[in-house]
Amino acid sequence: MKKFCLTITTAVFLLICLNGLQAQTTQTKLNQVELLKQFLGTWKSEIAKDTTIIGDYTPFGTAVESNLQIVTNNKILDSWKRFCGYDKINDRLIIAKLMKSSPVIEISEFWFTSKNAGEGFVIQDISHPENTTIKWKIEFKSPDLYIQTVIQNNKTIAVRIFNREKK
Repeated sequence: MKKFCLTITTAVFLLICLNGLQAQTTQTKLNQVELLKQFLGTWKSEIAKDTTIIGDYTPFGTAVESNLQIVTNNKILDSWKRFCGYDKINDRLIIAKLMKSSPVIEISEFWFTSKNAGEGFVIQDISHPENTTIKWKIEFKSPDLYIQTVIQNNKTIAVRIFNREKK
């Protein structure tokens, strides 16, 4: 009888512990559309001496439209438009990018991994997105500052600090 009670007690204890551990690992689903709104406004990053990226992000329904320019010495070197919308099926943000200097339409995926950070990748071959070579990570350090890390072939090729422009 003692052996039976000990076995039952051990089993109940293990069930309670395992259930408690399982409850701790369950995360609430992040609201990708709400988190995307962190980008709204005008952002600026110096990418080289006298060269900056300036991006203006505006709401477009539940999506975000952005107009970006690379500017050096008050001269626009290139500009592009991006449209970012939510893909409910995959719980990801999809970005379409059109550049003035290129006929290529770039498609990317992005998702927030926490309230302040996310990651994404450029889909270079739509039929095989796992073969992409360009990835990026973003981390909001404050409501007015985020850091973008660009990775190609598993090597960091750029780290950009974006500051929100005050109007």
